[in-house]
Amino acid sequence: MFGITRQSLLAFSVHLFTASGAFWAFLALVAAAEYRFNVMWWWLGVALLVDGVDGPLARYFNVKTVLPNWSGEMLDSIIDYVTFVLIPAFALYQSGFLQERTSFLAAALIVCTSAIYYADTRMKTANNSFRGFPVCWNMVVFTLFVLQPGWTVALGVVIISAILTFMPVHFVHPVRVKTLRTLTLSMFAVWSLCGLAAIYENMDASMWALLGLDITPRSLQEMMAFKNMDVSYIVKIGIAISGLYLYCIGFVIQVFSLGKD
Repeated sequence: MFGITRQSLLAFSVHLFTASGAFWAFLALVAAAEYRFNVMWWWLGVALLVDGVDGPLARYFNVKTVLPNWSGEMLDSIIDYVTFVLIPAFALYQSGFLQERTSFLAAALIVCTSAIYYADTRMKTANNSFRGFPVCWNMVVFTLFVLQPGWTVALGVVIISAILTFMPVHFVHPVRVKTLRTLTLSMFAVWSLCGLAAIYENMDASMWALLGLDITPRSLQEMMAFKNMDVSYIVKIGIAISGLYLYCIGFVIQVFSLGKD
């Protein structure tokens, strides 16, 4: 009817699924504005899950061919910029993790360099790595929240990552790069599980708010203190080691020319 086929409906449903990431991003932004950082990371995690699943779904249902007038790549990039860049930058500012002046500097570096990076058509290499830091600020800022290295170190990480955005340094895609893929996927799984553990260990006050229950002054104070989250030592070690691996392994593969893709 009206030229609409079952195949086109299924394909458009995949676009709607991708677009749902915008709503999860909205919920994350509301949570960050209300200092409910634990809830914010939860919703960003949901958005990250959608981002990881929609690509395979699009290929399975042949969305690009069925709906050639709708750009899944453009839709994905818009949502990625919000969830990977804009909200983490706002969280870094809103949390008070950095000093006031440096928080504006860090936010400017994050949002501006990332916007330019998305416009770079050379971001992918021959072996499916990213050329330059792939603006995964959600992972970087979350790691800073967990490890609490101090504002000077945190600012240094932001500055270095912003500079690496424009450098010919490779960063690994955990799924598409074949070299050391099993190890890389294992490290990504460790980082993800430790991230879930960090959220779970600090979920009490934030979950009350997530469920829409009354927030007392005490619970609000606890939620605002999420930037000083109480995370077990083993979780911090897991986040640190796996995060450092994911950050550096692409450069290691590049320098030593490991494997042939």
